[in-house]
Amino acid sequence: MTVIEAKQGLTPDGWCADLRVTLGADGRIAAVEPAGPGRKGPSERPGESGSVHRVDMLLPAPVNLHSHSFQRAMAGLTEARGPDRQDSFWTWRRLMYRYLEQLGPEDIEAIAAQVFVEMLEAGYAGVAEFHYLHHAVAGRPYGNLAELSGRIVAAAEAVGIGLTLLPVLYQWGGCDGRALEGGQRRFGNTPAQYLRLHEAAGALIAAGPADFALGVAPHSLRAVDAAGLAAALDVAGDGPVHMHLAEQLAEVDEVLAHRGARPAEWLFDAHEVGAHWCLIHCTQMTAQETLALARSGAVAGLCPITEANLGDGIFNGVAYLSAGGRLGFGSDSNLHIAYFDELRALEYSQRLRDRTRAALARPDQSSGRVLVEAAQRGGAQAAGRASGQIAVGQWGDLLGICTDSAWLCNRRGDAALDTLVFGGHGQRAVQDVWSAGRHVVREGKHALRDPVAARFRQVVQRLGQEI
Repeated sequence: MTVIEAKQGLTPDGWCADLRVTLGADGRIAAVEPAGPGRKGPSERPGESGSVHRVDMLLPAPVNLHSHSFQRAMAGLTEARGPDRQDSFWTWRRLMYRYLEQLGPEDIEAIAAQVFVEMLEAGYAGVAEFHYLHHAVAGRPYGNLAELSGRIVAAAEAVGIGLTLLPVLYQWGGCDGRALEGGQRRFGNTPAQYLRLHEAAGALIAAGPADFALGVAPHSLRAVDAAGLAAALDVAGDGPVHMHLAEQLAEVDEVLAHRGARPAEWLFDAHEVGAHWCLIHCTQMTAQETLALARSGAVAGLCPITEANLGDGIFNGVAYLSAGGRLGFGSDSNLHIAYFDELRALEYSQRLRDRTRAALARPDQSSGRVLVEAAQRGGAQAAGRASGQIAVGQWGDLLGICTDSAWLCNRRGDAALDTLVFGGHGQRAVQDVWSAGRHVVREGKHALRDPVAARFRQVVQRLGQEI
C-alpha cells in the first residue's frame, strides 16, 4: 500500500487542498480523502505497512493516445527541403519508409523503451501504441506474426508504462487498391492474416500486467478497404478502435474520388462511430463533420506538435469543444515528447488562426484547466483505460508536480495549470509519476533512464544520419 499526500490535487469535484490518496496493492486507487493535520501514515498504524510520498500538486496522469514509437529514432533527420523544392507530408513519408527498412526486432524494442521512458518522464502514465510495423524487410512475415508486437509489449513492461496495444491493419497503397511498395510492405496484412496477428498480440497482452489492453487500428480509409474495416471492427468488439482520418487534403481528395464522399462523411454514414472510437488528426474536416464527430462521443486524437511538423493543418478545437466534443493528445512521430507542450501547441494554433486569446477557455475554467482535463479524460477513454481521474477504483495513474520553483512560484489551482502549459517549463516540474500504482518516476527521473538511453544511442549511431 502506498499513500500520497498533496498540498493540492485536482479531483472530479475540482481542486482539493491537503489531499490524501491511497493506492492499493492491485495498482488501483483505494481511497481519496482529506489529509488533515496530525493524520498518521499507514506505517504508523498498528498492523499496517506502507510508505507516504508527499508532493506539492497531484494530477491524474494522462494517456498518450497516439504513438508510432519507431519514428523517434529519425527525429531531426527530415528537416531539409527535398530536391523538388516542394516538401510535404508525402515526401516525409517516403523518407520514413526508407528509414524503417533498416530496423530489426532488437532495434525496435530499444527505440520503444527510450520512447516510453521519455513519455513517463514527461508525465504520461500510459500509451496507446498505433503499431503498424509487423514484418521483416520486404514484407517477409516472421515465424511469429506478433514478433514485433512482442517487442513493444516487452519494452512497455520493462519500463512500467501502461499499454494499450493497437495492431494496425494495412492492406493497400491507396484507395485504388494498388500493392504496397518499399517500406510499406512491412505493414501489410490481409484481413485473415490480421486476425491471426491480433489473436497472437492478444495472448501477449493477456500475459502482461493487468492494466495492459488490446484494441484495433484500421490504418486509414486509404489503406483499408470496406471489407477489411468491417473485419477489424468485428474482432474489436467493445474495445478501442483507432483510425487516421482526414489528415491531409490529398487524402480527402483521394477518398472522395474513390468512395464518393469525404473521409469523415463516408465513415459516419457507413459505421456507427461511438465512444470506443478514436479518430486521429481530423485536421481537414468541414464544420458539419466537426459537429458530427463531437456528437458521436468518439475522441478526437490530436497530435499538435507532429501535425505542425508535417504541415497537416489545424484542428477546429474551438467549434469542437463548444459542441461538447472529447479530445486527447498523442506524440505521434515522437519528434518531441512533451505533454504540456502538446496542449500549448493546440491552444496557440487556435489563437493564430482566429487572432484571439484564451481560445479554448470557458467562463468558469482557464485554458490550461480545459486542456489538462480534456487530455486526462479523453486519453483514458481512447485507450480503454480506467484512469483520468483521482477517484476510487481508477488505476493509480498519477502525476506529482513540484510547484516550489522559479517557474511555478507555488501557484495554486488553475493558475498553476496555466503556468505549466504556457510557461514553457512544464516538464521540469514533473516530480513523480505513478502508472497503475507503479512509482516509475522519482525526482523527475526514471530509474532506467541511463541504461535505456545508452542502448538507444547505440542503435541510432549504427543507423547513421543519412536517409
